Amino acid sequence: MGCQGKPPQGSLCSSERLAIIAQMMLHPLAERYLSHLRVEGGLSINTVEAYRRDLSKFHSYLDRIGVVPLGPLTPETLTGFLRSLHEARLSRASSVRCLSAIRGWLRFLMREQMIEENPTIGLAPISRGVRLPKTLSQQDVIALLDLGAVPTPEDLRDRAMVELLYATGLRVSELVMAEVAQANLDVGYLRVKGKGAKQRLVPMGEGARQLLQQYVEEARPRLLKERASRYVFVSRRGGPLTRQAFWKLLRRRARRAGITQVISPHMLRHSFATHLLEGGADLRSVQVMLGHANIATTQIYTHIERGRLKRVHDRYFPRVGRRRGQKT
Repeated sequence: MGCQGKPPQGSLCSSERLAIIAQMMLHPLAERYLSHLRVEGGLSINTVEAYRRDLSKFHSYLDRIGVVPLGPLTPETLTGFLRSLHEARLSRASSVRCLSAIRGWLRFLMREQMIEENPTIGLAPISRGVRLPKTLSQQDVIALLDLGAVPTPEDLRDRAMVELLYATGLRVSELVMAEVAQANLDVGYLRVKGKGAKQRLVPMGEGARQLLQQYVEEARPRLLKERASRYVFVSRRGGPLTRQAFWKLLRRRARRAGITQVISPHMLRHSFATHLLEGGADLRSVQVMLGHANIATTQIYTHIERGRLKRVHDRYFPRVGRRRGQKT
């Protein structure tokens, strides 16, 4: 039943609110599946919540076409769902993750003997395509890191975070959740707990080490005001800085540095990997520092490097210049 009358602008009527709540509520078995992913699979909270949204989309689709979520499913039903994602203009990466969540969910139902067949078997995978990561130039990174200092503990914290993010290639979640016990400031290493609860050691470089040590000794105590926290980067309230707060401060600093493109924390991670490869680092070392489980994930950065080499070749190779009628 729809809304009776016109609700105030910007508000939802009761039936719309109930529909939204129903979409977010999952079957108890689905909650067990998500708990399994978090506890036994070692997936991060953010990944599990993304899977929750994916299952909600799937269950909403099944409800629209009159199929019981735990009833028998056909490959045609799944194909129709994937088609609906395409029509909703969901990105390719999000569609791939959504299909992965459903595959795992149906495997879970098979183990629980709730269904007899897994309709995803034989279903063609979604091609991810090759989308080159966005990076910053080395000049833009230098401008971002060399911003003039402001005499506040927050500014020292923010400078240390940006410097450390670029120097280590951390994910933003790894940065904001870094703990004091994970940092070895004498040697200059950070012990990181990444995806799947896997740990790795990442060197931070001398510049980042010095700035981080200055922050820990000078600014962090002023922010905590005698309170205790196991996290490295804290707010005035004593808790860890959130991902959203770091996004905002990074974009503010980028504007101050004169960077016109919209910047994100992951762009610094991409820039870290790209600049390492441009400087001669081997792919395996970059893979270890980024915490990629599969080196194929790291190989995306070789596309950027090959593109750079092609531009250099076109610019400086004499036969190319003569063939195009340029002076050599």
